[in-house]
This record gives sequence, C-alpha cells and structure tokens, in this order.
Amino acid sequence: MSFKSRERYWKDRRKHPRKRVVWPATLDTVRGKISCRVSNISPGGARLRVDAPVLVGEYVTLAIPAHGEFEGIVAWQRDAVIGLQFGDYDPRAERSRLVTSEAEPQLAPAQAPGGEIIEMAHLPTLAAALPDVDRIPVEPSIRWPDDSDLPPPPPTLAERNTVMLAAASAINAASAGAIEDKAEGIANGPTDLIRAAIAAIHPEINALIDAKAAARLSRADLAEHFGDMVSDIAKRQGLSLSPREQVSVIEGILDEMLGFGPLEPLLADETVTDILVNGHRQVYVERRGKLELTGVTFVDNNHLLNIILRIVTRVGRRIDEGTPLVDARLPDGSRVNVILPPLALKGPMVSIRKFAKKRITLGAMVGGQSLSAAMALLLKVAARCRLNTLISGGTGSGKTTMLDAMAQMIDPSERILTIEDAAELRLPLPHVGSLETRPPNLDGNGEVTVRDLFRNALRMRPDRIIIGEIRGTEAFDMLQAMNCGHDGSLSTIHASGPREALSRLESVIAMSGIEASSRALRAQIASAIDLIVQVDRARDGKRRVTNIVEVVGMDGDVITTQPLFSYQSHDAGGAARGQFVSSGLRPYFLPKADYHGLRETLLRAVNAPDSCDIVDLAS
Repeated sequence: MSFKSRERYWKDRRKHPRKRVVWPATLDTVRGKISCRVSNISPGGARLRVDAPVLVGEYVTLAIPAHGEFEGIVAWQRDAVIGLQFGDYDPRAERSRLVTSEAEPQLAPAQAPGGEIIEMAHLPTLAAALPDVDRIPVEPSIRWPDDSDLPPPPPTLAERNTVMLAAASAINAASAGAIEDKAEGIANGPTDLIRAAIAAIHPEINALIDAKAAARLSRADLAEHFGDMVSDIAKRQGLSLSPREQVSVIEGILDEMLGFGPLEPLLADETVTDILVNGHRQVYVERRGKLELTGVTFVDNNHLLNIILRIVTRVGRRIDEGTPLVDARLPDGSRVNVILPPLALKGPMVSIRKFAKKRITLGAMVGGQSLSAAMALLLKVAARCRLNTLISGGTGSGKTTMLDAMAQMIDPSERILTIEDAAELRLPLPHVGSLETRPPNLDGNGEVTVRDLFRNALRMRPDRIIIGEIRGTEAFDMLQAMNCGHDGSLSTIHASGPREALSRLESVIAMSGIEASSRALRAQIASAIDLIVQVDRARDGKRRVTNIVEVVGMDGDVITTQPLFSYQSHDAGGAARGQFVSSGLRPYFLPKADYHGLRETLLRAVNAPDSCDIVDLAS
C-alpha cells in the first residue's frame, strides 16, 4: 500500500470508524521474549498489549517485523497494556528538526530495503512508515520554547547500562571485601554490601512505584510488593544477594521510605535509651547507662539532613541555616534535639532521648533499685497530698521519668495540664490536657513560650499544672500560682543537689527581670515548694534517687530544709554500692497527710522503712 493509499484509508476510517489494525511484535525482556501487539507508536514511544506481565521501569527491546528494533523503558502499565518510552528520544532534537524545516518532512519508505534495522534517528518518520498510525501534520508556524524551558535530555540506554555496571562492580567489590560478624547484631549496623545495595536499588524503586498508591499500603504489603522488584533490579544490575541479604535490603528501603532510615533499628532496640549522632559517620547509643559506638552510618550529610527534616516537619517545626537549633519529638514521644552547621563543625548533630515503650512506674523503679519501697511510698503520699514537688538532677539523670512516675499517683478525678517545649509526657490518666510551645515563624512572629502557656493554663480550671522543665521567666509565674491555691504542681530543674536547685531557681527568677529582693524571692520559693527529689546517675550508669528533701521555711534570709531520705554510697571493689537510709525525722507535711487519710502510711514509710513493700504502692 502506497503512502497516498494509506492517507485515503485513514480519511475513510475517520468517517467510518472500524476496528483498529495492530502489528504483531516481540518484546525482549530480562525474562525472555514476550509476544505483543503494537497499537500506536510515536517518536517518543509506543503503546502495546503484552501477553505476559512486564515490570514498570524495565529496559526492553521492541522488535517489529520488517520495521526494526527499538530500545526503551516501560513507563506505565494498565492491566495488559503498557507504555514504552524510547531511550534515545530527545525533545531538543525533535524541536530543531521541526523548526528548521519549511515544509512537511519527507516520509520514509514503509519497509527498509534488505530488512535493515531502522535507527533511532529515523523515528520521526516511523509514523509514516507504519500503515496504521495517526499522523498529525506539523505546521511550520508552531513556536517552540527556548532550550532553558525544556527538560534535560534523558540519558541514553548505553549511558544507563554504564552506570549500572559501575554500581554493580562497586557493590560486588564491597561484597567480596566485607566481613560480616553476625554476633555483633545491631551494634555494627548493616554491612557495606547491604548499604551499597540499598543506595543502588532505592532510587530505581522510587522511579517505579506510584507514591500516592504506596502511601495507602501498610509496611507488610509494601515489603511483599518490593520482593520481586528488588530481586529483578538486583539481577539486572548483576548483584548477588542471598535471601537474608535481600530481606535486609527491603527493610532498609522501607526504613528510608516510611521511617528514619539507618536510625530505625536503633529506635526499635528496647535496650537503647539514647541515640547520639555526630555527623553522618558516627553514631553512639547508650545501653544500661554506658555509651557505645555503633556501626550505623549515613550516606552523607545530605542523607542525614533529610532524616532530620522528616523528624522536625512532622511536629510543625522548622530548621535551616537561619534556625540551626530545634527541639522536636518522635511519634512515640521520644525527645529530639538537632543542631546544624555552621554551629556544628563536623556536620549535623542529633540527640534522641528515647521514650520507653513500657511505662516506668514507681514499682518498676523499686524493682530496678533506683529507690527503696519506703521512698516510693513517701512519693506516692506526696502526690496524693498535693505537694508542690520539684525534681532536680543533671542531664540524662532521669528527671522526666521520675516526673512521669509520680504523676501516675495522682487521683484520676483531677484535671491535669502539662506544659512542655516538646511534648513527651504520656500520663495514663483520663483528664489530661497537653500544651506545647511554638517557635517563631520566618517573620519572627507567632512564638508561644512556656510562660504564655502557663498564664493561659491558669484560666483553664486546672487542678494541677505540670511543667516539663523550669528554665526561664515562667518560674516566677509558677511560684505565684503555687502560692495562690494551685497545689500539687510538678516540675523539673537542672541542678546537682537539693540546695543547688533552690539557688538555681532563685537565679532563674532574678535573671528574668523580676525586680525583688533576694529575701522576697526566697520567701516565695520557701512557701511554694514543698518537696525536692534529687535524682543522679552514678558512674556505673545506674540512675537513683539520692535525696528526698522537705522545704520547711525561712530562717532569717536562708531557706531551711529537712532531709527525709538519702542514698549513702561506698566503693566496693571498683563498683558503686550503697543503701537507702531514712532520716527518721517527722515530716512537716504530716497535717496534709492526715487530712487526706494517709497519716499512718507516711509515718510507716519514714519510721519503719524496712516494713514497706512494693505491694503498698498498689493500695
């Protein structure tokens, strides 16, 4: 059929639609040759129906008898119909051809002489060479955008294969030189082979999947879908992965897509309490109070920065060069602090204080020898008697954990409001309202501080107010509220001892710009604070309650206190040993305990500590 005959045929078919004519063809894939039928073709690609499944993103060769072979990639698939994008199609070359031609281009013959393969340069004329393709005439008046408006030309198939072979060689070299010690587990992180495989396969997975559809699937469903894809990509790139290594690669890719990348195994490890990231090459963890260097690493600082942005954006925070410091939290309540360059000289630094999956109670602390049963019983009485309690200690000593454990002893009928910079308290009580501060926006407006939240909380009819940590001007407002009828408040402060906690509280109030004499400030503190609980971390990593001190009042210009319990330590062959000792003194808040019907319980905890048991905490 000549070209003019085909032209008449198409005109008649538009007037009288009939069944479209297709061309039988063969699709050469990595699994072998597949029969197919081509229904449409253009310079950039073709649409065809296949007789066997084909992976989206797979590189294939389309062979049309008497017309040639065309290499490309499977761009999309709907049931048995797929879209093939030719590898060497360049829109810039097509633009140049159409703009420079003053008339419609000459058509190629329908069949190449001698059965020669039609080169990619002949693709613009292929529509005329095949008998059943819609031809759209191009007018010379069409204006094409500038080169700057067009996307860059895609890499050729040869360039893609060169990159894949290089990646496969690097990964196989890493596989040959990698020594995997299975006994070290998570501490060493993934091997070089697994990390290299994830880096090579993950980008191709992202190109093949539909992000919107993947977001609706669970992790288990995604793992099932990724199994065949990872296997096919690994074979195509020449990677030799065992079934166990393939599972590790899939888990690593899922961690990158759904979680926090290399940090996910550490977050899932219940023995890890702190995660400290010092740049992309160094990650420490704390286990049983001791720091350990892990083998977990990031690809580079940009990879680490992407994980950081994923963390902070989930809680509505912002971090960049203008705001290089941020406090955030993970979905489970774990506290996160981030600092970026140029403040951090060796790269982004991340500190994660993990939130324990198992709730820590006073009973659990007694079982872990963090305090005695008598001390736990006294703290329970203090919480029930609505004493204003200040928990002091150093960094990582367990202040927030003690605050959470004491808050669990509060009467469930009371309304509690918590105020924190990064909400991490999870109180198992029915009537709890959690408030969280907000940093300023890009214009420097919209900041909400702890002091603002505290003032607003006083108007929300709270029975108790719990402040995560006292560190600024909110300290004076809290003292005012404690002295005006809001008893039973709890808070924490950084200090190395009970007396130092009182001094630091006074200093924080004085530095906030409050004009008052030292005696007046100390009188406010003495009348507001009832109990100070000191927690410390010993050199063996154990966290203990070392002092429970009652604030009695004022003696001249000095705040007087009375010790109720203390921890007396001694050295036993290089290991820290000691015992919890009661002072035997009568507490000054005994009348409050009597009012709440807890007088006998309090006296037994102070005078007969050996008779107390963990069962008493449940009553």
